[in-house]
Amino acid sequence: MKIDRIELFHVAMPLIYPWKTAYGEDVACHSVLCRLTSGSVHAWGESAPLTAPCYSPEWGAGIFACAREWLAPALLGQQIDSGAALQQRLAIYKGNPFAKAILDTAWWNLQSRLTNTPLHRLLGATRDEVPVGADFGVMDSFEDLLRAIQGAVDRKFPRVKLKFRPGWDVPMLTAVRRHFPTQVFHIDCNSGYTLADLPLFQQIDQFDLAMVEQPLPHDDLLDHAALQRQIQTPVCLDESIAHPRHARQALAQQSCQWVNIKPGRVGGLTNAIEIHRLCAEGGIPCWVGGMLESALGASLCVSLAMLDNFTYPADIFPSSRFYHEDLCERPLELIRLADGTPGVAAAESPEPHPERLRRLCVQSADLR
Repeated sequence: MKIDRIELFHVAMPLIYPWKTAYGEDVACHSVLCRLTSGSVHAWGESAPLTAPCYSPEWGAGIFACAREWLAPALLGQQIDSGAALQQRLAIYKGNPFAKAILDTAWWNLQSRLTNTPLHRLLGATRDEVPVGADFGVMDSFEDLLRAIQGAVDRKFPRVKLKFRPGWDVPMLTAVRRHFPTQVFHIDCNSGYTLADLPLFQQIDQFDLAMVEQPLPHDDLLDHAALQRQIQTPVCLDESIAHPRHARQALAQQSCQWVNIKPGRVGGLTNAIEIHRLCAEGGIPCWVGGMLESALGASLCVSLAMLDNFTYPADIFPSSRFYHEDLCERPLELIRLADGTPGVAAAESPEPHPERLRRLCVQSADLR
């Protein structure tokens, strides 16, 4: 396809309540959307690195500027016939995976439309539905958390993820495990600890968790390998896997037993597919994570989650989980799978509602 026009929209989507993690809290999700046009056909992509460079070195306003000034001009007017070709055109620009994901995800959506092929099939999926889990951030009290978990258990979510940070750690897990002795849990540390905290992680082995997600710094692989050798709980890498190269190195060093793949964090769907392939060949199962995206970005995660080696319930949420009103015309909703657990079904990506996009837009650019 030839890229004839690229429109970028930096939006700030207010959350129903602040999302609290080890790196701080967000009251709105800062995301960048891309409307990519080839001839008379267009499609959308989204990347949501959040407001500040705390989850990763990137942030909403930063990826908008990077895409506007460097990445989009590199693609404009070019014939781009594959995701790999798109990534090659952008390879001269170091890092910036969230910024690259804006354009990569839009390209895949556009290719889906041009070929009249459902996106999940284009990515190589054979499934049409997958289970999802429940997630809970840091709350005001253990009582609030236990009440929220009970709601998830009642709705038959197959697993629950808990944010974990200093001051909201072992005592929280003790209370949770006491009330829910058989529920599947894992914790997400968002790079909040170092290898000096080894005794803490040895202590959590007693809670029989499915995994401990990203316990150590965001750019580390070596210390995670050392940690995994000394604890029983499986380590899952998230922030540390920002490129297929990192996945290859993590596999070689035995840094983890799980990998979380988020299209934005790894540079788009092209790299997400490659990381999924590497992990499958290396015997490391994966699962799909999200970044509080609108229904547009979440739908991209849904399509990715259909691939075979995504075996743990995904972090994909209904729009109502975070937003009073989704940015898109069609919100994301959960379905009930055959076994009674919540899940998501593959569907065409929704488009932003024009008035909501205008109201929530912080800045925009139109390149032709």
